[in-house]
Amino acid sequence: MLFGNLAWHARLVAGCVLLLSLCVQAGPQPPQAAIVSAHPLASAAGQRMLQEGGNAFDAAIAISAALAVVEPYGSGLGGGGFYLLRQPDGHGGASYPFIDARERAPLAAHANLYRRGGKVQPELSLNGPLAAAIPGIPAALAYLASQFGQLPLSTSLAPAIELAEQGFAVDEVYRQRASWRRTALQADATSARLFLRDGEVPAAGSVLHQPELANTLRLLARDGHAGFYGGDLADQLVEGVRAAGGIWSMEDLASYQVVERPALRLSLDNGETLISAPPPSAGGVAIAQSLAMLQWLPWHNTSAVDRQHAVVEVLRRAYRDRRLLGDPDHVSNPLSALLDSRYLRQQAASIEQHRATPSAELAPPLTLHEGDHTTHFSVLDLQGRAVSATLSINLPFGAAFTVPGTGVLLNDEMDDFAADSQGSNAYGLAGSQANSIAAGKRPLSSMSPSFIDSPTRFASFGTPGGSRIPSMVLLAMLARQDQQPITQWPALARYHHQFLPDHIEHEKDAFTLEQRAELQRRGHTLKAVGRRYGNLHVIAWHKADNHLSAASDPRGLGQPLVFKP
Repeated sequence: MLFGNLAWHARLVAGCVLLLSLCVQAGPQPPQAAIVSAHPLASAAGQRMLQEGGNAFDAAIAISAALAVVEPYGSGLGGGGFYLLRQPDGHGGASYPFIDARERAPLAAHANLYRRGGKVQPELSLNGPLAAAIPGIPAALAYLASQFGQLPLSTSLAPAIELAEQGFAVDEVYRQRASWRRTALQADATSARLFLRDGEVPAAGSVLHQPELANTLRLLARDGHAGFYGGDLADQLVEGVRAAGGIWSMEDLASYQVVERPALRLSLDNGETLISAPPPSAGGVAIAQSLAMLQWLPWHNTSAVDRQHAVVEVLRRAYRDRRLLGDPDHVSNPLSALLDSRYLRQQAASIEQHRATPSAELAPPLTLHEGDHTTHFSVLDLQGRAVSATLSINLPFGAAFTVPGTGVLLNDEMDDFAADSQGSNAYGLAGSQANSIAAGKRPLSSMSPSFIDSPTRFASFGTPGGSRIPSMVLLAMLARQDQQPITQWPALARYHHQFLPDHIEHEKDAFTLEQRAELQRRGHTLKAVGRRYGNLHVIAWHKADNHLSAASDPRGLGQPLVFKP
């Protein structure tokens, strides 16, 4: 009789679990899954996870780890990043956890870390282990697996381990980035051995193997967070960094944790919601401010040059406010004031339609005081779970220093701090007290993984590109509002303004000759960049007709995958 009661209870519990599962899956669901990333091998790793029963978060782990292998110039276990998640709530809505895996300054870091003889020496924050902050990507992968994934790390990291061990073919993008940093890579024996051939950039098609990185990934797969931040590997990392002149300690690694923060949210005038990265990202704030200011400007139904002028002027004001932002665990970020509709309407009203506002004329905001080579990917699964992730090691190949025996190429994210509050970093971004170097602090970032969501439509955006990230994402969002085809969102020619230096950077085909002349007549200074920039990836899900599409930037190697797992 007891056995019969137990069996009945077991059936009841099973039925409840099934009912709960059906309830959780209620609401609109995509007809297919989608993946967009910077490298076909990384996208294939994510696709494999979805086909093996994983969800979008398992796919994000596999993609991140694969990119660490095949794009060492853009991200890696020695770097950090931001993961914006979408979790359906079972009632047609969703929650949006934001995983901050930004690197932290070593505990021995201080405001004068890069001063020598009273002057800041910029090269010290760019090359070598002294430039490296404590990595966050390994902690993020372990956190995603334990809190959100359905597969063990041993499964989701398997594709990356295979790529590191079996090797991958060098492509022209790799060769270009390696040529930019060849001198720095040559200066470190381990990096030169792994990423160059006889001290030179490898030939296209040559196979690059990373067996030490494969072993590090195995430790992470077996032991999770502790496999990287504790034990023998942590000893090896600290010893290697300190032997080469860095300041890492075992406490730095033992104390590192990702932070789950509330995503930045802004209601748009079309009934949709922007969901983006909060500080220590300044990018999400800039995008939110720019979209809000444009709501009070006639940018939509006007001439192309009037639109360009309006976009430049809102970006000028948004980047001016960047000086007020920093790591929320160390400084008080005035987000409510910066995103207040009255403040943003006032800023929009200060824009003159036929005259550029010189940045020197803009008064300090309110009454308050105070990495071009990254990677991005997005995933959407059949249940509507999504990830938009932007990862970085800052400059191409980071600090160009690989810890011997580990395969871990370190970041140079310390350059994202304001080593000199009166100076600027490698991307020309002005310094600030809020972003000054401090022990255990996360540097400010432009990385801006973003969603726009509503009951009828969903879109995911993101790109690498250092200080230009917010302007690229903004332009793609405006193309969506213009109802341009999704293939145009990442393909359109780009322009950018970041308050200082006071000029419009632009791709050569961004403006016609007539538009250039008119912008200059209004007082803008234009500066064409020598090459096309960015590598933007987007996903669009039209819930009303249940249509899914994706697009990758034609500037990169990525190919969108839309498939039924």
